Amino acid sequence: MQLTIFAAAFALSRPAVCMSAAGLALLVIGLWSAKSAILQARGLDKVVALTNLCFAVPLAIFGAEHFALIDALASMVPSFMPWHLFWAYLVGVALIAAALSIATRILVRWSGLLFGIMMILFVAMMHLPGAVATGSRILWTIVFRESSFAGGGWVLAGVAMGASTRYGKGLITVGRVLIAIAAIVFGVLHFLHPTGLPVVPLQKQMPPWLPVSAVLDYLTGASLVAAGVCFLLARKMHIAATYLGAWILLLVVVIYVPVLIGALANPATGTQIEGINYFADTLLFGGVVFSLAGIPESPRTAG
Repeated sequence: MQLTIFAAAFALSRPAVCMSAAGLALLVIGLWSAKSAILQARGLDKVVALTNLCFAVPLAIFGAEHFALIDALASMVPSFMPWHLFWAYLVGVALIAAALSIATRILVRWSGLLFGIMMILFVAMMHLPGAVATGSRILWTIVFRESSFAGGGWVLAGVAMGASTRYGKGLITVGRVLIAIAAIVFGVLHFLHPTGLPVVPLQKQMPPWLPVSAVLDYLTGASLVAAGVCFLLARKMHIAATYLGAWILLLVVVIYVPVLIGALANPATGTQIEGINYFADTLLFGGVVFSLAGIPESPRTAG
């Protein structure tokens, strides 16, 4: 058994090792930083205390990916921009810096704000033009996914600034709407394509070993739509975000971790990277949803 584990570990590609190591490092840092909040929380709020951790681990993974696959990432920089390698490295540094800031809860007002701006720039310059030109469902899903990531960053920044302040309230409102739209769109897509991996409905299909996979997709879709409506109307946001975020985290553990392990056991570098990215994307969207549970409740949002 141990030999098998070691053999699988040594079969990992360099990019997979870099991305996994970055994620594990931020997992340790995030758990250490969140330990007091976890111990003090009650019930499902213990899971909400993992919000920053769910953000930081994927950002560290994506940041490491920029360094491990720099040529591939540089090729994605729009042709009208000079210095492609420079921008690819800069984004990698920015993602790792944001991961450390959010994990340790230091200067989140700036890291969340700037991360959100970066995600919206990605949407405007890369993803949205391709989605409009092709009409591809996958590209449109990525547009809404990246927009929700931006929204989550802005919610974290707004909460750090103060939910009652002018700028904090504005960031939270914009972030909440972006997350709500993504949740509703993703939920509807679950009903139209009930065989794909749940939460962020991209190309990868449910693994054959998973029973009642369509039921899980329908249940996830209904949860996303219901919670998205709550987010959009700013009603019962804390409970909606808490339950949806907990469900997403459960799916990450039950589905995405085994899918990740299977991908890492595959000798193909592309398969390994795909497995890590699917895991990180879904975990990050869980953190995005949890960010709404961290907004201080008012009578309007609670009722």
